[in-house]
Amino acid sequence: MTFDIIRSARAILHVTDLEKSRDFYIRGLGFIETEEKDGALYLRGLEEHVHHSLVLKKAEAPVVEVMSYKVRSNEDLDSLAGFYEQNGYRVKWLEEGSQHAVGRAFRVQDVAGLPLEYFAKMETVERMLQRYDLYQGAKVQRIDHFNNMVSDVEKTHDFYMKELGFSCSEYTASEEEKVWASWLHRKPSVHDVAFMNGIGPRLHHIGFWLSDPMSLIHGCDVLAALGYSSSIERGPARHGLSNAFFLYVRDPDGHRIELYNGDYLTSDPDFKPIRWDLNDKRRQTFWGAEAPDCWFNEASTVLDVHTNKPVPTAPAKLKQHKPTFVI
Repeated sequence: MTFDIIRSARAILHVTDLEKSRDFYIRGLGFIETEEKDGALYLRGLEEHVHHSLVLKKAEAPVVEVMSYKVRSNEDLDSLAGFYEQNGYRVKWLEEGSQHAVGRAFRVQDVAGLPLEYFAKMETVERMLQRYDLYQGAKVQRIDHFNNMVSDVEKTHDFYMKELGFSCSEYTASEEEKVWASWLHRKPSVHDVAFMNGIGPRLHHIGFWLSDPMSLIHGCDVLAALGYSSSIERGPARHGLSNAFFLYVRDPDGHRIELYNGDYLTSDPDFKPIRWDLNDKRRQTFWGAEAPDCWFNEASTVLDVHTNKPVPTAPAKLKQHKPTFVI
């Protein structure tokens, strides 16, 4: 393997009302607005030194344009694009200057049909970590992970591990030892991406890191005070998988965001993936509370990177019943 994927880095979501989105993400969740340009909001967390980790584009329908990973260098970018092309994937190059604040990049539909982007360079900006006078809402610090619904988890899990160099921190298995869900990482935490068994490809949520559990609880208070109590979908609570403290919210267009804190280090090469049985209720919520049905059934539509049209979905390969594991 001649390329180095560093981490999950940004997402581009299409939204129908920029002003409603600005209020929710900035006043409610505590993002920093880097700038608004050409009908798009560029947002980042308080500790992020790069231009953005989330782009909200004004559009007719709420969909996911792309999920992006940062690679170490332009040489890694070329090598990774070559790998995809050699394996029959169609790559779309975006030269430097074609996207605001991002260098040369390419996009590709992955093995599950998800729209991915890889880049090595993004403009840097002032880090706001110690600008406590600007802290508001849930005080989002940085992007942490993507979680996706895919029709064949085991196939996707194997591709990311064997071909892209991801490692597995935790997974859920059925009685037949089929992989039902998988948490994979490049950075030394629980995950940069997770895959769950379901109708897909679809984006279930984007996870953003908070500095402590009280930021999450304070975020609930602020969201409720701003009139967004109906946007709180699940939590606050603690996951069994990852051990993280969590809250799931839905933005004004229905995109799901997880506020996330408290997972663990996975950097050691002899770290052994943690297996969870599908019937262990503690995996979804360590304290035992079940998630609402909408959390299992609803997810964001993803676009084809070449046609900009919604990607057709397929039913889950494994037998469907109410799962309780996504983080």
